[in-house]
Order: sequence, then C-alpha cells, then structure tokens
Amino acid sequence: MCKDGETLEEKFQLLKELGYDGVELDSPGGQDKDDALAASQAHGLPIHGVVNSIHWHTRLSDPSVEIREKSLAGLLTAIRECHQVGGTSVLIVPGVVDAQTSHQEAWDRSLEQIARALPLAAQLGIHILIENVWNQMFYDPKGGNEQTAELLARYIDEANSPWLGSYFDIGNHQRFGDPAEWIRTLGKRIVKIDVKDWGREAGFCQLGDGDVDWPEVRRALTEIGFTGWATAEVAGGDRKRCAEILASMRQLLLT
Repeated sequence: MCKDGETLEEKFQLLKELGYDGVELDSPGGQDKDDALAASQAHGLPIHGVVNSIHWHTRLSDPSVEIREKSLAGLLTAIRECHQVGGTSVLIVPGVVDAQTSHQEAWDRSLEQIARALPLAAQLGIHILIENVWNQMFYDPKGGNEQTAELLARYIDEANSPWLGSYFDIGNHQRFGDPAEWIRTLGKRIVKIDVKDWGREAGFCQLGDGDVDWPEVRRALTEIGFTGWATAEVAGGDRKRCAEILASMRQLLLT
C-alpha cells in the first residue's frame, strides 16, 4: 500500500514517521522476510502478521486434492514466515463457493486442511484468521442486508481450537448485514479487524464515505472488549495518501 520509498527500510521509516503502529506482509512470496525484519527492527515498527497470498487461486476448498495440498503447503509457509518476522497471525480466505464447489464442500474441505495446519500454528503461536469476503461462504450472495454472522461463528467453533479465529473485515459485509451485529455475534472470536467502508451507492469507497455506522461499530468493539490490531485494507498511495488513511482510521475508530 505504501508507494513511496525505494526500499523496505525507507517504507518502514515513512510509516513510522506518520505514526502507524505496525504493518502486514504477504506470504508465501511477497516481500523479502529478512529485509522486512531488519527494517522492522531498525525503525521499531512491528510486523504483526501476514496475508496469505495464494488463497484465492490455490484454494483450501478446491475439488482437486493436489491443489488443496498446494494450498495447505502455502498456509504452512505463511505460518512459518509469520513467526520468522515476529508476527502473530495469518489471514486466509478459507474457500470459494462456485459451480464446482458447494457451500458444504467448501466448508468441509477447508476445515479439513486447516485442521492439519493448526498443530504448527499452535506450536509457533500463530493465529489462523478467517476473513469474511465475497466468496459466497457464510452468507447468501442473493440474500438481503439483514444476514447474521452465525454461520461464520459456527465454522470457527467447529475447529475447536483457540488458534482459529476471525479477521473481521468491517466493510466487506455491509451489503449483507450489520457490521456491528456481526462483531457482537463473533465476539471473542475476533482477533484482528480489517478497516474499509462500503455503501449501496458508493460501493467500496474512501473510509467514512460509505454506509458503515462507525459509532455503532465502535460501541460493538467496546462491548466485546476488542484490543487487537486494526489494519487498513483500502487503496494505498504516496506519503500524503498514507497519512490520510491513518487520520481516517483514528477518526472512525477512536473518536
């Protein structure tokens, strides 16, 4: 997201100067993890986690056993690389419902693969966190805007592990339900949050320009005792743009 800076160290320095608390990386692949760790330590800017970089096209829910194995290998790599840089979580999209994969198949296949990754996650102290996205899992894409988080909560609970939780994206399901009520339903399952906005007319938009009821979101986060990381997942840019994003996050989450 940070477009200014020629090197990772320059980017880390810029973000630290602006007042950011930490960053996330991509894995597998993505930024060089040794360079990122050196930049993090040089500027006192923690790397709090990684985002799985292959979950959309190499799916834990794929009909192919071979592809599911590749997806699991990618998840295991992400867990190890997260630990390497001092992070605490791997964000994943667990599957996609499409013409080849029913909701139940996506549910069962992805949970089976995640169960195989949980021992390493527990050993290294890394949370595997499910992001709610438009993947047709845990909601009805043709349903209304009053859908609940019950399916997502049930999915997380079925794993029966403290190392599987929610990386709740505030804006992603504004179209299908009330983000504040999703937060209340998921409760302590939420370990981290992604911050974005969405509006019926604006679509995905600048923070504060959509339909998310931010005061109610703040109340819900307070009610569940949330104290985790909040990560901007919006279009990035230069130094000015990164400063604007941070200011918006502070206004919407801390006011």
